[in-house]
Amino acid sequence: MTRPRVILGMSGGVDSSVAAALLVDQGYDVHGVTLQVWEQEDESAAVSKRWQERSCCKVGIARHVAKRLKIPYEIIDTRHTFRTGVIDDFLSGYLAGTTPNPCVRCNERVKLQSLIALAEERGADFVATGHYARIDRDGCRFSLQRAEDTRKDQSYFLYRLKPAWLPRLLFPVGGMQKPDVWARAESLDLPPDEMKESQEICFVTQGDYRTFIETETPEAKRPGRFVDTDGHELGRHDGIAFYTPGQRRGLGVAAGQRLYVQRVEPATNTVVLGTDESLLQSQCTIADLNLFDESLRTGPREADVKVRYATPASPATLAPASNGTIAVRFSTPQRALSPGQSAVFYDGDRVLGGGIIQ
Repeated sequence: MTRPRVILGMSGGVDSSVAAALLVDQGYDVHGVTLQVWEQEDESAAVSKRWQERSCCKVGIARHVAKRLKIPYEIIDTRHTFRTGVIDDFLSGYLAGTTPNPCVRCNERVKLQSLIALAEERGADFVATGHYARIDRDGCRFSLQRAEDTRKDQSYFLYRLKPAWLPRLLFPVGGMQKPDVWARAESLDLPPDEMKESQEICFVTQGDYRTFIETETPEAKRPGRFVDTDGHELGRHDGIAFYTPGQRRGLGVAAGQRLYVQRVEPATNTVVLGTDESLLQSQCTIADLNLFDESLRTGPREADVKVRYATPASPATLAPASNGTIAVRFSTPQRALSPGQSAVFYDGDRVLGGGIIQ
């Protein structure tokens, strides 16, 4: 009997490594693939640069795991796709005064898309990754669901996956708790120092994202005015690309109260500052939609809406609006809604879809 063939994305992290072991245990014909998205690693070393100094993929560890599990493994160069689909999008978004999420775009435009294309090219049955999410099947209908471990759930980063991909996706660790994943990883002899999880943007390997923006696009340094909500000038800023809603640090403005970035106005190269209370908003418009449930386009719907990865979802009413957008009205005002960020809609654990905050 022919075993189902799986193309597995391997970053060299604990989650994709354990996913590989689980798939082998379950009898799949596993083919490991690392998508090289950023700088070249020293492949002659078991472990090259420390994770703090390189992108999210650890080629040496991925190769070690593949060898231990006796599965084929290869590296595929996707740097051009990553550059155009993620980095250029990230830079142009900040230059335009928005706050894009590169991990969302990477999953949509690079990781899952590249793995699906590879599976189709090679006749593989499934694609798998180490993401914490689940695929649920109800008859002929498939849905994207939150992970069993809600603290590690990554469904927010996956909402832009094409609905047609869902039947071919496997998330082996999505039904596990993180401590159980660590326990399973012990058998793979992974180097403990390399198993720390980076919380930073993978391509911002030195400094912070503002340094990266200035290095990549020097024209971002375009000074302008800080103003209050009444339009009175409070000082000068370095360029709108370096400020996001809710930001308090690094403003360099002396005032009698704490001020935060309320919004950025690209047309006038202005950054508006306000009090913490001024950051609260009860509604927003969502565009550039990717929906798993098309009924959202036809009438009002109650749902939980997550406006950033680290913030809990909040109850809201969704209603179709003009130009194919969705209007969201929150039951409780939300702090610092940021244009360019993603809003993801949930019905319980099921992802209904989402889009970009305008």
